[in-house]
Amino acid sequence: MAEGNKRRFPLWVYQDTLDNVKKLYKDDNCKSQSEFIEKAIIFYAGYLSTEDNKKYLPNIVISIMKATVEESETRLARLLFKLAVEMSMTMNVLAASKDVDDITLTRLRAKCVDDVKKTNGSINFEDAVKFQKS
Repeated sequence: MAEGNKRRFPLWVYQDTLDNVKKLYKDDNCKSQSEFIEKAIIFYAGYLSTEDNKKYLPNIVISIMKATVEESETRLARLLFKLAVEMSMTMNVLAASKDVDDITLTRLRAKCVDDVKKTNGSINFEDAVKFQKS
C-alpha cells in the first residue's frame, strides 16, 4: 500500500457491485469496504500494467497451486502415518503367531524388495499367495 494520506473521492458503482463488496470484504480480511475496493483497484492496476498481463496471473495461479499441493501433502502425510500404524499392528500380530527363522526372513525381505522394484510397487495378494504355496 502507498504511504501518505488517503483521499476521499466519489465512486459510482452499480448496487450489485456494492452488494458483492459487502458480502466479500470480510472474507478477504479487510477492515472496511473501502479497504476491499482499494485492494481490488491495486490488483487490477497491477494486472493491467504487467507486460501483456502474462506475469501477473501466473503468480496467482502459482500461489493457488502451492496451497493446493501443501494441502494434499498434509493429507497424504496423515494417510501414510495411519497406514504405517496399521502395517505395524499387522506385522506384530503376524510375528506373534508365526515362528519364522532369520534366514527365511532375510530371503523373504530380499524377494519382496526385488518384487517391489520389478512391479514399481504394484504388488497384489494373489501373487504372494501363489509364491507361498509354491
